[in-house]
Amino acid sequence: MMHTKPLLLRYAAGSDVGQRRAVNQDSAYASPRLLAVADGMGGHAHGEVASSVVVATLVELDGSLTAAPDRGRALDLLAGGVTSAAARLTELAQRDEGLAGMGTTLTALMWDGARLALAHVGDSRGYLLRGGVLYQITRDHTMIQSLLDEGRLTPEEAAEHPRRSVVMRALQSNGSADPDLSSHDAQVGDRYLLCSDGLTAVVSAETVHEVLSTVEDRQEAIRQLIDLANRGGGPDNITCVVADVLEPERDTAPQPGLVVGAARDQGVTPDPSSAPAWLSRWTGQVFPADAD
Repeated sequence: MMHTKPLLLRYAAGSDVGQRRAVNQDSAYASPRLLAVADGMGGHAHGEVASSVVVATLVELDGSLTAAPDRGRALDLLAGGVTSAAARLTELAQRDEGLAGMGTTLTALMWDGARLALAHVGDSRGYLLRGGVLYQITRDHTMIQSLLDEGRLTPEEAAEHPRRSVVMRALQSNGSADPDLSSHDAQVGDRYLLCSDGLTAVVSAETVHEVLSTVEDRQEAIRQLIDLANRGGGPDNITCVVADVLEPERDTAPQPGLVVGAARDQGVTPDPSSAPAWLSRWTGQVFPADAD
């Protein structure tokens, strides 16, 4: 069934440091046009800064849009935002040697009212719940996933592999952006989950499916998912964004933007005017948005 009016996206976001980490290196952003989760890479320098830079870049990109992107343009805009974020990481590391080697995953969705453009790099994940079935719409960029794809490991072996968290692709200060890019048609009733691997490394897909299917309130669903990860040991930071595709409502006020996790702790806000100022604090200059 075709809709003449743009569909509506409603969302919630949450982040928790977990049980074993001293610092939250995850960041997330949610707005009526853009959803993103970035997981600063553990073991690398200042992962919390890397994820915050990416979120600040996306806040700026989002703020440069006066309306939802034209259909077919969202993917190009999102890809440009990822490229800009990678360039900013490189610039920052060149200015401060202490930040060399920092990196982050990124899973982001840009909404045009009918479709969602997806950019993905790393092992944070995107899921779609549609018609009672949970689909993973991203592929992990990990060594273990490659071994699974080649048939050299079983899923059971992968779940226990000591190097299951080793990421092969990410946004890093010494590399170029190389995200997977795709677009997805939206339907009323769709529910999307973006999450860091602090959730999926501990909580099974079956349990995630159950929570998303049975808990209608988005913020409560996030609370339960984070609680389940912490009850499973909480070995890493846990960050989730849950978004529902709804029929447009008359006189519906826009939902405020949300920033959670490291980006909020670092001072990034959903106000687009704050992003260039925040970035200039780190880089010494303000980068133009790649939205033209």
